[in-house]
Amino acid sequence: MIKKISKTLFYIILILTLIVGYLSIFGIKTDKFNSKIKNEIFKLNKQVSLSLKSVKILLNLKKLKIEIKTLNPTIIVDNEKLPLVSVKTEISIKSLLKNQFSIDNLNISTKAIKINDIILFTKSFRNSKELFLLDKFVKSGYLIADVNLNFDNNGNIKKNYEINGFIKKAKLNFLNKYNINDLEFLFKIKDKNYSLENITTDFNQVKFSLPFIKIINNDNILKINGKILSQEKNYNKDIIGYKFNNLQIDKINFSSKSDFSFNINKKLKINDLKIKSTVNLNYLVYNNFLPEIKKYLPNYKNTIKLQNNKISIDYNKKILSINGKGSISIEDKLDYIDYKLIKKDDDYNFETSININNNSILLNILNYTKKDNLKSVLDIKGTYKKDKSINFDYIKLVDENKNNFTFKKLNLNNYFKINTVESIDFSFNNNNNFKNQINLKKNKNNYEINGISFDASRLIDEILDNNDENSKSIFHNLNSIMNINIDKVYFDKNTFTKNLSGYVEFRKNQIYKSDLNSKFSNNKKLSLKIYINKENEKITNLTSAYPKPLIQRYKFIKGFEEGFLVFNSKKKAGTSKNFLVIDNFKVKEVPVLAKLLSLASLQGLADILTGEGIRFTDLEMKFSNKKDLITIEEMYAIGPAISILMDGYIVSEKLVSLRGTLVPATTINRAIASIPILGSILIGDKTGEGVFGVSFKVKGPPSKLKTTVNPVKTLTPRFITRTLEKIKKN
Repeated sequence: MIKKISKTLFYIILILTLIVGYLSIFGIKTDKFNSKIKNEIFKLNKQVSLSLKSVKILLNLKKLKIEIKTLNPTIIVDNEKLPLVSVKTEISIKSLLKNQFSIDNLNISTKAIKINDIILFTKSFRNSKELFLLDKFVKSGYLIADVNLNFDNNGNIKKNYEINGFIKKAKLNFLNKYNINDLEFLFKIKDKNYSLENITTDFNQVKFSLPFIKIINNDNILKINGKILSQEKNYNKDIIGYKFNNLQIDKINFSSKSDFSFNINKKLKINDLKIKSTVNLNYLVYNNFLPEIKKYLPNYKNTIKLQNNKISIDYNKKILSINGKGSISIEDKLDYIDYKLIKKDDDYNFETSININNNSILLNILNYTKKDNLKSVLDIKGTYKKDKSINFDYIKLVDENKNNFTFKKLNLNNYFKINTVESIDFSFNNNNNFKNQINLKKNKNNYEINGISFDASRLIDEILDNNDENSKSIFHNLNSIMNINIDKVYFDKNTFTKNLSGYVEFRKNQIYKSDLNSKFSNNKKLSLKIYINKENEKITNLTSAYPKPLIQRYKFIKGFEEGFLVFNSKKKAGTSKNFLVIDNFKVKEVPVLAKLLSLASLQGLADILTGEGIRFTDLEMKFSNKKDLITIEEMYAIGPAISILMDGYIVSEKLVSLRGTLVPATTINRAIASIPILGSILIGDKTGEGVFGVSFKVKGPPSKLKTTVNPVKTLTPRFITRTLEKIKKN
């Protein structure tokens, strides 16, 4: 009996063991649990339904649970179908025996599903701002994932959920400005921790790879950090223009490595952004014509290149720091540059050092040229302000010939005009091989200019060629007195003045008062006085006992010698009325006058004018200036051999229109006119009668003047009157 019972128990245990073993290893397929699984899913989320085929049941004795698995099911959310590979869940045997069917966990393995559909599915279980952002930004793409969810007794997802997967061919758009295409990466999500790895993408047509991005949700604040790699690649102006407007960059080739971190707060605002980048800039081509640069870099046409630059970028607490060094070329002439830039608030602090060895530098107003292949260093430090003004701590240019140009505490407005400067020091040999040593130093609101020697030839040309004293001023709104004391001031290679001293007072950027005195090397005096009279007219008085250095600057007069010059001017409302007197001088060559004499068949006088020269006892000229127009009311010159009376106008560099009367042998005419009866007969009493008169006209652009002469012309009463006035005065 005992044997039968034992045998029976053995077979029962064996059968149960086989059943349990079969259920644990192979399981069974059934559809009896389908409705219960659907009901449990419906309890968890009424928006979600599950389409199941038969399910496979496996026994897990270790956990005392039944594992249920179904293949190729479909999740349906708002009529959108999410095809799955499998769905797994576990049911407690204890709850099953008590007829309490409940899902403890859920494992979902998906096929390739649209990202927007999976976001919709996830939002149905747990809505969050991360999902809200994703839903706004994601335009397309696919996701393959393994989702492991655990539920509490109330059917809520526990925090120990885990999601692993792969994103492929995703497309995102941020604010219609930043486009991400072909985004692919692996991801892991555990409660408040998100990990993205092996990320590749095309960001605004620039390819990047990101080894990782980590996201932590800390009290509803997203803390994000990661690394970005960009591969070396060429980008043309079409791609660059898509991202950077108005930069005029034609080509760029670079690679970079960047570490970044930032937070997204409850209001979806980014803060605490930190970026550290290393950029290998192989080349950057900037193509744009900048006339301000052309003034100082004559080789520059419209292209600047940066080559083989190593750049480090650090952004932390709204402070951007950029450090770089490498080669810079102007029209393929290569030099070296080292630079630093720090952006804080709206100010940019910059510091740079450029070894300018292969390019030339032109400082036109100082008549200085640094030639190609001459070693030099340009150091600059300053701040670019929010109002577009620039404060330079210093600008210093030194070349291998020890020429030195230094500016300290120089402030420029947004039009590159000087607001103020603390000091300027020049020590250099210019293109005329003159040694220039001059210093400007600020003294409270005024300036002191002192120097040993200064070549002012180019500066004088600039002043004489400029009718609008404000248009070419390097200052913005100068209201200061400049006290001047310079030992030697050169007008040209052979002429200089000694001990130039005095002052120039500026108000609203214009000369208000001036008193300058000096002596030429031959001890002849030069004086310039400027003041404002009661009628608010600017009065200028210039006297020179040696006018040659001033006159010879005008190319239409050659061989000017001797004389005494007095120039008086009244200027108001942009118009100046001027009176010029030169006494006892001679000229060797005046091309237009020589042509007039030749056309009038006065070849003898023409030969004198181009040979020994013609002497004049007096020259008086009344004329006015208004912008580019010079109106000559009257120019009268008298001498032993010839006299001229002329008027007309000149439009600067465009048109010349002159007419007048030329009388040779003035002394003969005077002698004839002084004879009581004979003078009346020969000179005449009627208007327009006289002898030895020649009229002329000169008209046309300066390079193509057309001259006409009427050699048979009697003297006009005006000419006779002016001659008699001059004779009487003399």
